[in-house]
Amino acid sequence: MLEYKLPLNEVVFDFYDRLKSISRGYASFDYNVDGYKQEDLVKLSILVNGESVDALAMIVHKSAAEYRGRQLCERLKTLIPRQMFKIAIQAVLGGKIIAAEHLSAMRKDVTAKCYGGDISRKKKLLDKQKKGKAKMRAYGNVEIPQSAFIAALKMGDD
Repeated sequence: MLEYKLPLNEVVFDFYDRLKSISRGYASFDYNVDGYKQEDLVKLSILVNGESVDALAMIVHKSAAEYRGRQLCERLKTLIPRQMFKIAIQAVLGGKIIAAEHLSAMRKDVTAKCYGGDISRKKKLLDKQKKGKAKMRAYGNVEIPQSAFIAALKMGDD
């Protein structure tokens, strides 16, 4: 039997699932609230394409905020499917970006039908594509699948 004093946030943050998987289901977990203490906690927000995703926001200790933000951004980069435009995934702490990842855009080869000849035609097609992608970035919505939310919150299972 082991006795520890843990912050309740750490218990909620995937502790029970990890305990069961490590012990192959044999361990049990019981807890009592020991009391309340004042700590240096901050709200870590996640921005996807410049928009805040409230479901991924969490309250963490200030010393672990940068690590958790960087870890969550890296995990989201692998979970969010690629779009036709570049997506920025950022961890924000009080208006300051502490971690960022970028999901590159899918690219269509618009110059495939141009064989040889003048380079200006190819440049014209690439410029037209660039303008279209800028317009998509301005109006585009990023759909985050439900499985990405669940997998992103299981950060201990690397």
